Amino acid sequence: MRERSAVEVYATMRIALLVVALGVQFGLCARQLGGGSHVLSWSAFIVLGCVSALCVPWVVRGRALPGVVVAVGVPASLAAAWLASGVVPDGLRFQAVDWAFGLVGWHLVLVLLDRVPVLLAAMGAHLGVSAVQFLPAPVAEVGAAGSVVFGAVSLQLAVVVITRMLARSRAEAVAAAAEHDRQAARVRHAEQWECEQRTAFAGRLGAVLPLLADLADGVLDPREEDTRRRCALAATQLRRLFAEHDEVPDPLVHEITACVVVAERRGLEVSLAVGGVPADVPAEVRRALIGPVAAALAAARERAKVSVLRTGDDVRVAVVGDARIDDGTAAGIAGVEVSRGAYGDLVRTETRWRRS
Repeated sequence: MRERSAVEVYATMRIALLVVALGVQFGLCARQLGGGSHVLSWSAFIVLGCVSALCVPWVVRGRALPGVVVAVGVPASLAAAWLASGVVPDGLRFQAVDWAFGLVGWHLVLVLLDRVPVLLAAMGAHLGVSAVQFLPAPVAEVGAAGSVVFGAVSLQLAVVVITRMLARSRAEAVAAAAEHDRQAARVRHAEQWECEQRTAFAGRLGAVLPLLADLADGVLDPREEDTRRRCALAATQLRRLFAEHDEVPDPLVHEITACVVVAERRGLEVSLAVGGVPADVPAEVRRALIGPVAAALAAARERAKVSVLRTGDDVRVAVVGDARIDDGTAAGIAGVEVSRGAYGDLVRTETRWRRS
């Protein structure tokens, strides 16, 4: 994105430079050419016009100039400038009649705007040849010539410096805007996550509060088995909900372990077996996998065995306990299958998630 912003700045500046080069050539320099001008001057004028025309297809489309255009445009511009300056009468160099000196600088900047080292080398060669051609001039003219050279070159180099500064500023602005968007996205994600957590906790507490109210009002008898089972289930669900937000390598086993710990605190004898490598299981799928298991643990009386199996095709969580749960198969959520079956005094509950 930073590179793209820099390309856009260079593309815009090239359009402006093309307008400047054509305006200077046909608006100012053309006045210095007349019917008596040397054929080399006319040839140089035409060559410089062709260099501008060569750049037009890429400039108007906002694309960088290809290497072949640079390889042709730079030597052609320098050669045209040297030919035109070579026929300027002595004593008139760096004056209005020496129209090619300043014009070629704009063509070089147009072609080499994004190749600064080559641009400096080309402008240095141009100034060197012009200085050699100017050596026979009287000393009194050196000061005036230096002012002309400084004014033309400094303006052209200033365009290069300004372009690079604009490109850097644009890139920094784009990077800052992108970082701002990322921060805003993180804030929105955090707010959404917080809202989801509040909703989840509110849902769990919404199921617990009526239970506590009924216990406080004497509607439920804590000595009854069903009441104890409901309390155990609420405690297991809350403990799993708290464990859901822990940063652990294996969230599924961590949440199941939290449910096992609650069951053990009730005096239940629980064993846990885990097989397979940790799998990436989404949070909603983990809730669907563990929900029936938590209910089975809450309904168990004395003992239970929990097993977790992860394979390449699916994830299974099963619990076998001495609980009274109706047989049959229940439909799961989030693509999770739930099945139950009785084996004598034991009931087996299994949840299964098939990986897509």
